[in-house]
Amino acid sequence: MSVIERRNRPDSIDVLVVDDEEDIRELLELSLLRMGLACDAAGGVAEARERLAQRRYRLCLTDMRLPDGDGLELVEYIQGNLPGLPVAVITAYGSIETAIRALKLGAFDFVTKPVELKALRELVTHALKLEPRAAPLPPGRSLIGHSPAFEQLRAQIGKLARNQAPVFIRGESGTGKEVIARLIHGLGARAAGPFVPVNCGAISPDLMESELFGHRKGSFTGASSDKEGLFQAARGGTLFLDEVGELPLGMQVKLLRAIQERAVRPVGAHAEEPVDVRILSASHQDLSRLVADGKFRQDLYFRINVITLRVPPLRERAEDIPELAEHILARVAEREGGAPRRLSPDALAALRGHAFPGNVRELENLLERACALCEGETIGAADIDLQPADGLAPPPPEREAPVAEGGEESGDVSDDERQRILRALDETRWNRSAAARNLGMTLRQLRYRLQKWGLE
Repeated sequence: MSVIERRNRPDSIDVLVVDDEEDIRELLELSLLRMGLACDAAGGVAEARERLAQRRYRLCLTDMRLPDGDGLELVEYIQGNLPGLPVAVITAYGSIETAIRALKLGAFDFVTKPVELKALRELVTHALKLEPRAAPLPPGRSLIGHSPAFEQLRAQIGKLARNQAPVFIRGESGTGKEVIARLIHGLGARAAGPFVPVNCGAISPDLMESELFGHRKGSFTGASSDKEGLFQAARGGTLFLDEVGELPLGMQVKLLRAIQERAVRPVGAHAEEPVDVRILSASHQDLSRLVADGKFRQDLYFRINVITLRVPPLRERAEDIPELAEHILARVAEREGGAPRRLSPDALAALRGHAFPGNVRELENLLERACALCEGETIGAADIDLQPADGLAPPPPEREAPVAEGGEESGDVSDDERQRILRALDETRWNRSAAARNLGMTLRQLRYRLQKWGLE
């Protein structure tokens, strides 16, 4: 670092760099100075803790391997003691397992050395946009309900908004997966950027590559001009891939490369172009089951499923129905004019006893219909049509599949068993020994099944 650069060092110090290699510390310090940011440096976990106790920083960049510990210890320490401080892990020993662990512990991002200057700039820029404390939910995008399941979901959304990890939102149709994706985007560092939702099941397979990555003029019949894709449209923001399980296998390969390389190649172009996009995805389908059936790529599954957010169906949070109903009736009244209608006690009891296979969307439709048909200001039980439509019953509870001794099947291998095993592997990040323990079977039994299904 030159003398002039040191002399022009900003007065305020925003970043703490933790790395045991002096040349790396200097390189990062120089890069940050060129962004107008001064930094302190520490060579280990203990020194970093001392620095953090002495000064308030806006960002911490830490190496993974340190002489007196590792970067994950520092991530845990910051989450426990300085929860508003974003911390990113930079390492030369990156692996998907370590990245997942870091992100689950609360790291803002995880990048591997050598760090490109452009990637470092993007990381720092996004991190410094984070509010020091959890921001209030954007107007009109609040989650309605205070059941324990929803309170837990609300807390998870607040945490996930503060990092860059891909999130897979799993939930039945009508549970509000896109609303949750918008909240994660709106509360995060990319809130000023675009939020681009795309329903993967609604795009023609023939046009999907062009829609996602864009195309060049003349690349195919009808390509009369250059066109940007949805990835480029979401640059600096969030791309929400709804119903990602509907992607054809051929497109899954290209999506995987785009996510891994953070770059896309438009149809007809000769080179890739970088894109700075956070990926959120959702599906009402069980992706692990699609993987087992060979309908979804396992590598893409792990790439988009770094963190899973489960949205509970409405039947698991029936205590939220009165609050939801009040909100929906107020919205209907605002749209149509007049005072909001009320639910009679018997109508409310009927709603709370209903299974709601269509979830919140079904509740909205029921109340809109009741408002249209009822006479007076109070909606009675007779005004609500709770007859479930054929084929829309809630899914049955999962059954436990028997596991035979000695690794042999006790009968036909059921889909339920395969689903149960894949779920256990997913929960342990494919640590087979841990998954076998959780399943109550031997490692040999587990390997036997994986080999039989072509997953070993």
